[in-house]
Amino acid sequence: MAIAKSRHEYKFRVNEKDLLMLGMRLTPLIAKDAHVGEQGYYHIRSVYFDDYHNNSFYSNEAGVDPRVKYRIRIYNASDASIKLEKKIKENGMTRKYAAPLTRRQADTLLRGQLLPIDQENLESYPPLLAQFLLLMRTRRMQPKVIVAYDRIPYVDRRGNVRITFDKNIAASVDFSHFFEEEMQKIPLLPPGEHLLEVKYDEYLPAVLKQQLNLGKLRQETFSKYYLCRKRAGNEHFFEHL
Repeated sequence: MAIAKSRHEYKFRVNEKDLLMLGMRLTPLIAKDAHVGEQGYYHIRSVYFDDYHNNSFYSNEAGVDPRVKYRIRIYNASDASIKLEKKIKENGMTRKYAAPLTRRQADTLLRGQLLPIDQENLESYPPLLAQFLLLMRTRRMQPKVIVAYDRIPYVDRRGNVRITFDKNIAASVDFSHFFEEEMQKIPLLPPGEHLLEVKYDEYLPAVLKQQLNLGKLRQETFSKYYLCRKRAGNEHFFEHL
C-alpha cells in the first residue's frame, strides 16, 4: 500500500444554531464538496469490523495509540462506489488507506464470510483487501456495527482542508439492509445535536480559523464507531451477531 499522508483531525459537538451560523460564515469563503448534489449533503454509511477479542473497541476505550479500524463505506445507500478503508490514529494524527470493492465482494464480507483466499487470488487483490482477508482468517474479523449520518462537507485546497457537519448520526446492526434506502437505526445524539469535524494536512488557513472561532467550542474525543457500538447494544450482544 502507498504511504498515506497524516492529517490533523478535530471534533466538536455543536447544536443546530451553531451549524447554521458556521454555514453562513463559511459559504462565502469555501466551496462545498462537488459530490453533494442539489440537496447540499450526502448520506454516509460505514460498517465497521472488529476481531474476535474486540480489540478495536477496547483500544478506543483505553485510548491506545496507535489505533486501527477497518470499515466498508458507501454513499447515499448506493453500490456505485464501495470502499474498504483502514483508518489509523497515531499521535493525534490520522491517515487512511482505501481499496475498491465490488458489490459481490462487499455482500460476502457483510455476511462475515471470506472471499477466496488462496495465494493466486490474494495476489490479484489490492494490498489492503489482501491484508484484511488475512485478518479475517487469523483474527476472525466480523462486521460489528453500521454508522450512518448525513454530511455537509466543505473543502479548501489550501492545506487540504475539509470541514464537515455530520447530522442525524445513528447506529445500526441491520447489515442485510446496508445497501437499501430504509434501514433500522438508533439515533446516537439527542435531537438538534450534531458533530463538526475540522481536518487538514499542513495548516488551517487563518481566515477559516477566524470564522470557525473554535475557541468558543469544546473539542471532544468523539469516535462514531465506539459510541455507536455502545449505543446499539452491549458487548455480549455484539459478540453473537
